Amino acid sequence: MSTASNGGGQVVYRRGLFEPPAIGEMATATKVVLYAALVFWAAIVLFPIYWLIITSFKDAAAVNGGPFFIPFVDYEPTMQAWRDLFIVDYEDTLRAYFNSIVIALVSTALSVLIGSMAAYALSRVQYAPNLITILFFVLLLILTVVAVGVFGIDWRLAVAVAVALFFFLARAVGRLYEARLGNGDILFWIISQRILAPVVVVVPIYMMFQSAHMLDTHAALIITYAVVNMPIVVWLMYDFFKSIPIDLEESAQLDGATMAFTFRDIVLPLSRAGLAATTLLVMILAWNEYLLALFLSTSRAQTMPILVAAMNAGERGILWWTMSAVIIVMIIPVVVLAVLLQKYISKGLLVGAIKG
Repeated sequence: MSTASNGGGQVVYRRGLFEPPAIGEMATATKVVLYAALVFWAAIVLFPIYWLIITSFKDAAAVNGGPFFIPFVDYEPTMQAWRDLFIVDYEDTLRAYFNSIVIALVSTALSVLIGSMAAYALSRVQYAPNLITILFFVLLLILTVVAVGVFGIDWRLAVAVAVALFFFLARAVGRLYEARLGNGDILFWIISQRILAPVVVVVPIYMMFQSAHMLDTHAALIITYAVVNMPIVVWLMYDFFKSIPIDLEESAQLDGATMAFTFRDIVLPLSRAGLAATTLLVMILAWNEYLLALFLSTSRAQTMPILVAAMNAGERGILWWTMSAVIIVMIIPVVVLAVLLQKYISKGLLVGAIKG
């Protein structure tokens, strides 16, 4: 009798381990394996950050004589890297840090604001621009650049003449040609601007801001970053807007809502997931941008990537403990933004869910 009862108890125990207790729940063994895998993967992902933190509290002996993993056990921590960063070079560090925050945030806001409106327009309005009109615009743009850059004509006069010629030619010749483009062509042209390598256009951009006396200013970097990252916003938000049923907007318009009201109060709240993901991506791209900042800034508008490069090229060379402290400082704003936007991404995933 006791043997039979023990065997039955083992069967029940095994069922409790490998069978879920209720619908929608996992078995105990499955939970153990799953959480063990998650902990193992989290340790792999977080180890580089842990290594950065402990390296920022090391000196030359601890870095070169390692690897040492545990402070106060393997090595004696020191604040030398943080003192060099915030005491010895505190003016350069704070200025570059403030510049990066302002330039990244403002350029990201402009990119998301203008790019989302452009994406919404492309997803809801059918455009059919005349091909010959676009060719006239490109030709006049090239002639304007040549007139200003080669012949030294005042850019205000050149732009005024080009605009007048464009409207005249568009009205006079544009009606004679029927070839037109569509929304797909416009969308492809927009994203093709991002495919183009920044090194191809960095010299013309530099010359443009030099002529406008805007080099080494926040405005130059903000405008450049906003324009460079705007195609990504249009590309990503276009798909989110296309996934929103147009019936909601038509119902609002039947009630008297304008297109601007529909976009602000109906479409944008339903696109929180897309807006959050796009904002985070554009923020990271603007925060880490190096090439354009290298050409457009020298001292007043210097950003953190330029400061890090200058530290690497200094007389002392690369000091890994100081570089670790700089990297920790640099990733803080991006991590904070990711944490703040995470809840909006999670809420956006539930939009359209149906309760049964």
